[in-house]
Amino acid sequence: MSDFTSNFWSLYVAGISLVGIVACLLLLYFSGKAKAMTDDDNTTGHVWDGDLREMNNPLPRWWVGLFLITIVFSLGYLALYPGLGTNAGQLAWTSTGQYDAEVAKANKELEPLYAKFAGMPPEDVAKDPQAMAIGDRLFMNNCAQCHGSDARGSKGFPNLTDTDWLHGGSHEKIQESLLKGRNGLMPPMAAAVGSPEDVRNLAQYVLSLSNSPHDSLRAALGKSKFGTCAACHGPDGKGNQALGAPNLTDDIWLHGWGENAIVAMINNGKVNQMPAQAGKLTDPQLHVLASYVWGLSNPVAKVAAK
Repeated sequence: MSDFTSNFWSLYVAGISLVGIVACLLLLYFSGKAKAMTDDDNTTGHVWDGDLREMNNPLPRWWVGLFLITIVFSLGYLALYPGLGTNAGQLAWTSTGQYDAEVAKANKELEPLYAKFAGMPPEDVAKDPQAMAIGDRLFMNNCAQCHGSDARGSKGFPNLTDTDWLHGGSHEKIQESLLKGRNGLMPPMAAAVGSPEDVRNLAQYVLSLSNSPHDSLRAALGKSKFGTCAACHGPDGKGNQALGAPNLTDDIWLHGWGENAIVAMINNGKVNQMPAQAGKLTDPQLHVLASYVWGLSNPVAKVAAK
């Protein structure tokens, strides 16, 4: 690994910082020692607009003092905080550390708010208006970027308001998804299926599983090729939540509908990732958020909450 890394840039940054400070000191020193050629009236001889003359007076002491203070401050700052390449400084301050400390402080202050929901069953949490208001804020801050503010998702991002779940829609499975994240992988299968024509026939058969518009003749030809898909999606195409394999019979298409979209999936495969939220949210927050998401796809809970 050392062949690909170097401390050159760290030394470069540290050198530039120190050279800049030394250059300021030298500039201040020599500007005070240098003597300009002056006339008898203590002017430099430069005249503007007919009567504006440049005096040859020394720099004001207050200005020199402020200049020196900034130099001393910069040296003190570089000693205490990171600024000289990889040097962490005496205080070992980092923006990440400060962020973590502020988050920990905020979570500590919010503990009493979440404590009342910690022992409640998810069904009861999903019926509590205050809990759902908190869950909505958690969702907007952590989930809406992918699943949308209405939780209905978009192409490549699952709809959380229906009953179609890749890994299961129980509170436990939702909390597991939030806690650990999910990695979805469909490998390219074209080589196993056969010719491009076989791939298109298989796509038509997949469409027929959900009674979507399809070519029945080509679907019949593609049925024998579905064996390459059955290992994950099941022989009946109903999917496998243990693997996160989608149900192909419900006419819900995460990555696009139609022959071309299915052919692209068979040929190219797909990798999806949901990041884990374990490091971002506390256990009580995960409990409330999972209950909120569970309530989105359970009308009884939503009606009771109203």
